[in-house]
Amino acid sequence: MRQIVDKIGTILALYSFERPELGVTELSGELSWPKSTVSEILTSLARQGFLERTRRGRFRLGWRFFELNQVLLESTPLVRESRRAMQELVERHGESSHLMVLERHQAVIVEKVQASLAMQILMSRVGLRLPAHCSACGKLLLALSPPDELPILFDDVELKPFTPATIIDFDRLKTELATIREAGIAYDREEIVPGLTCVAAPIRNDEGKPIAGISVSIPSYRFAGGEQTYVDMVRGAALRVSRSLGYIET
Repeated sequence: MRQIVDKIGTILALYSFERPELGVTELSGELSWPKSTVSEILTSLARQGFLERTRRGRFRLGWRFFELNQVLLESTPLVRESRRAMQELVERHGESSHLMVLERHQAVIVEKVQASLAMQILMSRVGLRLPAHCSACGKLLLALSPPDELPILFDDVELKPFTPATIIDFDRLKTELATIREAGIAYDREEIVPGLTCVAAPIRNDEGKPIAGISVSIPSYRFAGGEQTYVDMVRGAALRVSRSLGYIET
C-alpha cells in the first residue's frame, strides 16, 4: 500500500505550471516504470476526478484538486486570517500583498491580494515558487530558520540571477540573512523584477515560531519616498495575524 501511495505522490509531484499535462509513455520513460503501472494509476485517478484525460490521451489535473484546494484555504487559520490583513493593506495603501511559506530553498505563494491599480507582477500567482535567496519573504524565512539548516537547504542549489541586484554569492547571502534576523524585516530591492521593491515581515504561531511571511510589493520610485511607512504597515499586519493565531509577545 505504501508503495502505491508513493507512486501516486511521485506522479502528482511532477505536475507544475511548466508541465500541466503528462502522458503514460512520457512518465514510464522518466520514472522507469512499466507502462501498465503508470496507465493504471492515471486511469484510477481520472475516475475519481483527480486527473482529467485530454483529447490527446494525456492527463492533466482534475477539478477535484480545485475543490480540495478551496477546503485547504478556507480551513487553514493562517490563510484565512492573513487574507483579512492583506485585503486591509491593499485597500488602505493600494499595493499588492503576498503570503508565502518556505519549502527548502523556495518561497511558495499561498495567497495573493492584487490592488486594482497596482503594478502588475508577472512572476506572481498563487502556487508559484520563487527562489528564496532573492524574494523578501524567502530571505526572511531563511533568516529565521536555524542557521545550521542553511547549507542543507542550499545543497547543490545554484543562486541564479534574475536582475543585476540578485545576490548570487552564498557568503553575501549569509551576511544579509544575519542583518534580516536582527531587524526582523526583509527586502527584495529589485532582485527579481526590475523596478519593484518588496518588504516582508514574519507571521508567528502560538509557539512563537515563524511559519510564513507577509509582504507588499511597491514600485521602487514610490518606495524610496516612504520606506518606513511601508515597513511599519507590513510589520503591523504580520503582528495582527500572529496575534490571531495565538502568538503572545514577550
